[in-house]
Amino acid sequence: MDFEAARPQLTAVAFRLLGSIHDAEDVVQTTWLRAATADPGDVRNSAAWLTTVLTRVCLDQLRARRRRREEPLLADMISDADLAADEHYLWRENVSRALMVVLDRLPPAQRAAYVLHDLFDVPFKEIAQTLNTSVANAKKHASRARQRIEQTEPNTIGASATVDRAVVEAFLAAGGGGDLDRMVALMTDDCVRHADPALLPADAPSVVTGARTIAHETTRFADRIRASAPVIVDNRPAHVIAPGGHLLAVVDIDTRRQLVSRITITRASAQTVVALPVTNV
Repeated sequence: MDFEAARPQLTAVAFRLLGSIHDAEDVVQTTWLRAATADPGDVRNSAAWLTTVLTRVCLDQLRARRRRREEPLLADMISDADLAADEHYLWRENVSRALMVVLDRLPPAQRAAYVLHDLFDVPFKEIAQTLNTSVANAKKHASRARQRIEQTEPNTIGASATVDRAVVEAFLAAGGGGDLDRMVALMTDDCVRHADPALLPADAPSVVTGARTIAHETTRFADRIRASAPVIVDNRPAHVIAPGGHLLAVVDIDTRRQLVSRITITRASAQTVVALPVTNV
């Protein structure tokens, strides 16, 4: 059984199931130990067998979290070292930041069925065996996860919003790159930024008025802007700040005459309901 050849794929599956590269690597190690003691005669398809073992270990962890009624951890509740490791893995493997936020809010069986089938093309027959259920139930789990992930309200995303989103994306790109003049050009002169004080350093004002003042203040948080992603929050387009794929804040940006007129940044809660626009899945 060529475990090392399978390790990157196993790590990728485990990361999407558990949301932590350290947890994922621990589960991969557990899978290796079980593979080392397995009877080769009982393993017909080593890749499928390893994925099944790994997924069941991940499910045990996810279900234990639910039994303890643990809510998804927000980014500011995770150590800087773990957050940096998850962020590094996101960038290196080009993992969808927004998708990780949504996956973290799915029940274990739904999360596993969606990740295995929709992201890694595992057949539903194998997923059913992994989940100890029927093929029909495995398909239902994946379908329910897909509906949650793609949950969007068509009436809130019309043609005018498409133009607004283009302005918002341009503004955030300028903010993430520290482009002061570009930010100023994309805001109204009387633009206002409101931010939850819990998200700010002690010396940062919670309310800032005026395009240039906001732009200067925004350059202090370029790293957070680079960790943002477009999502649907309460059926409206928004952005989340999610370093390492862990939710931290929700950013609502209003526009007027194709310029940013108001920015509201609120600390997210574990109960924040997030979905992805269909185009981002």
